[in-house]
Amino acid sequence: MDDKVKYPEITVKLVGQNGNVFNLIGICTQAMQRAKVSRAEREAFVEEVTHAENYAEALAIMMRWVNVE
Repeated sequence: MDDKVKYPEITVKLVGQNGNVFNLIGICTQAMQRAKVSRAEREAFVEEVTHAENYAEALAIMMRWVNVE
C-alpha cells in the first residue's frame, strides 16, 4: 500500500489528547469536516479505523488519512 497521506493538507494534534480511540476518531473527523471532506469519505475513515485489530493499527490508519502530530 502507498505510504502517502490521503489528505496531507489536514493536520491533527493527537499528542496530549485523551487517547481513547473514539475521541481520536472525533478529532480527525472534525478536522476532515472543516476541510470539506465529504460525509461518505469521513464515514469510510470511521469504518476503517473501527475495524482495526488493535490500537496501534487504528493509529496507523489515522496516520494514512491525515497528518498526525
